[in-house]
Amino acid sequence: MWVEEEIRQQPEVADRLLREGWPEAERIAAEARRFQPALVMLAARGSSDNAARYGQYLLGAFAGLPAALATPSLFTFYRRPPRLDHAWVIGISQSGRSPDIVEVIREARRQGGLTLAITNDPGSPLAAEAHAVLPLRAGAERAVAATKTYTAQLVALAMLTAAWTGDRTMQEELRRLPEAMARALESKGPAREAAASWWRASHGVVIGRGFNYATAFEIALKLKELTYIVAEPYSSADFLHGPIALVEPGFPVFLIAPGPTFHAEMQDLARLLRERAAHLTLCSEDPERLRHADVGIPLPPVPEWLSPAVAVIPGQWFAVSLARWKGLDPDRPRGLQKVTETR
Repeated sequence: MWVEEEIRQQPEVADRLLREGWPEAERIAAEARRFQPALVMLAARGSSDNAARYGQYLLGAFAGLPAALATPSLFTFYRRPPRLDHAWVIGISQSGRSPDIVEVIREARRQGGLTLAITNDPGSPLAAEAHAVLPLRAGAERAVAATKTYTAQLVALAMLTAAWTGDRTMQEELRRLPEAMARALESKGPAREAAASWWRASHGVVIGRGFNYATAFEIALKLKELTYIVAEPYSSADFLHGPIALVEPGFPVFLIAPGPTFHAEMQDLARLLRERAAHLTLCSEDPERLRHADVGIPLPPVPEWLSPAVAVIPGQWFAVSLARWKGLDPDRPRGLQKVTETR
């Protein structure tokens, strides 16, 4: 039951990171501001890559910086890395041991870029290559599927962003986040109910937008890892540009819809999905939106920029519950190991 135990640890991990890591985040953000980067590049794989997607939105919205995901094969196989002398390059890795992510940081530093490692292992090769390290302080993660290290990465990126802005309101909102994450743990019951109606499914889609585009990718990944469902992530906008043709009666859709920004769009999409008789599981803090779903999973209200750290939790419960409905062991997903090293 490692994965369930680690899901429950997430509020505690977030609280510890916020208390102990804030001085480091402030120091790192101040150094980055002095460097005056022209852009940010985020290098990651797996769940960490989904955290990096969140970082793209955060740093674009609040630091005003163009933020891109790295293409590690340009560094490792093609040997044609882009120019990074004016870039802030952030490597995100739970283990800090994937050679391709290490190589991105090494090359960025060689070119004169500013580098940062966000990792759960401050003694890792990734940490050794970077100018600065922000440790996740998540403790040992025994489950193969990342949960607490993923949300810790989200919190770390939110800390860096709040420190960059110096906005005291953002910092106060961030300090209240662990409490909201603890309330989100109560979504286990509704998530299990939703999973019961998916247990025969072999495919489905997970939809989010904005800050929760990353959440759609992470929940879809958990479904693939733990339940072997072909779960495809989409933004709500991209889903309407073609993939909605997939929807037929009973087609499973998991919709993540917190916050006010996309209220009207998500309402319209939910209505459209119901008109086409999709089976809709919907996560939101808004009771009006939840009424459109076959199964509604309530979320505690938080500022939208922090909602991914809350909205992913019912998705984690959902994936674990669905694995159990299918007779699978979520602590032993087939063909996977805790640390994957790619080049």
